[in-house]
Amino acid sequence: MSKRQRARLFRGVQYLVLIAAVVALVLAADWGQIRRAFFNMEVAANLFPTVITVALGNTIFYTVLGFALGLGLGLVLALMRLSSVGPYRWIAGIYIEFFRGLPAMLVFLAVGVGIPYAFDTRLDRNVQIMVALGLVGAAYIAETIRAGIQAVPKGQIEAARSLGMSPTRTMITVVIPQAFRIILPPLTNELILLTKDSSLAFFLGSTLAQQELAQFGREALNTNQSMTPVLVVGLCYLIITIPLSFVSRGLEKRFGKGAARKPGKISRTRTGGAAT
Repeated sequence: MSKRQRARLFRGVQYLVLIAAVVALVLAADWGQIRRAFFNMEVAANLFPTVITVALGNTIFYTVLGFALGLGLGLVLALMRLSSVGPYRWIAGIYIEFFRGLPAMLVFLAVGVGIPYAFDTRLDRNVQIMVALGLVGAAYIAETIRAGIQAVPKGQIEAARSLGMSPTRTMITVVIPQAFRIILPPLTNELILLTKDSSLAFFLGSTLAQQELAQFGREALNTNQSMTPVLVVGLCYLIITIPLSFVSRGLEKRFGKGAARKPGKISRTRTGGAAT
């Protein structure tokens, strides 16, 4: 038997194993029980319109708050990392390594419990969520922005300086705009990750009107004893994340894969709410 024939035989065996596994699953599964557990239309109907008007709306709102703070703080940290002043670089480096090494859940607990103990004051819940998401997001966004700034061709900076621009004006009017154009795809990925991290807001407690998608799904799961709410909530997350993924791919394609590849390497990858 030739090498090509052995490869075809091996591929055929893999197809047969896959088909056998699918047939066994179809025959063994209790489809009535699965339908009642995951696709209960009566339970799903009762979730609307609250799952959209309240839970999905709150998830988007919390994500926007966290991303706004994370983007502003991340830009400051990125400039500090590139500063010629040593203490600025050290402070930014410590911050980035610290918050990249912590699970986002611990940051939420620290903001929700630690700040009231430490400062004898209690922040508004929306502010707590914004601070927790912003602190975590800024650590990753800072590295993305730093990589974007360093990816701007030095010739652009030298040309601006030769026209008499100061270093500050060169950074604001030439370098940062070009850097943001380069890092738009990884920034979109960061927005997707913050969307999922917003599910950790349940650690701060909430009323029905303050629930985001994950907490809404959990409450509905306990009430209905069905996985249908979890499936509905998952689809709502996809309503947010899939369009953002297409936007990210479109931006990467438009602005050039070569330019986007460098900041993309340092973008984070996480499972659930735990940072890695």
